[in-house]
Amino acid sequence: MAASGKGPGKGPGRGRPANINASERLAHRGCNTKKGAVKVVVPWPSHLFVSDPAPLIAVADRLSRKGGREVVARCPARSDADETAAWLVDRLSRLAPGLAVKASVEPGGGQFMVALVVAR
Repeated sequence: MAASGKGPGKGPGRGRPANINASERLAHRGCNTKKGAVKVVVPWPSHLFVSDPAPLIAVADRLSRKGGREVVARCPARSDADETAAWLVDRLSRLAPGLAVKASVEPGGGQFMVALVVAR
C-alpha cells in the first residue's frame, strides 16, 4: 500500500534515499557527458601573425600516430613564418616530448606555409 497513492518514485523525493541532502542531486547524463566534450586548446601567441592556425593538440596527436607532414599555419611574410616555425618546434617539444619535429617554411600563393615534419 503506497502512502501517497502516486506509486513508487512519484513523491517529493522521486526515489532518492532520505539521507541525501536536498542540495545534492545527480546531473543529467547529457550535462555530464558534455563537460568532457570540450576540446583542450593550446593558444597561439598574439605576437605571431598567422592565418588559419591549426589546433596543436590534434596536430601533435596525428603526427605522433601517423607521422609525416602537416601544414599548421599560413603567414603573409617570410619573417613571420620563420618566427612561427621556431615557436612551433619549441611548443611541440614541450607539448609532446617524445615527438621530434622539424618545421619547414614554403612559399605558395603569395604567402608562406608553415609545416611540421616528424624528424626521423
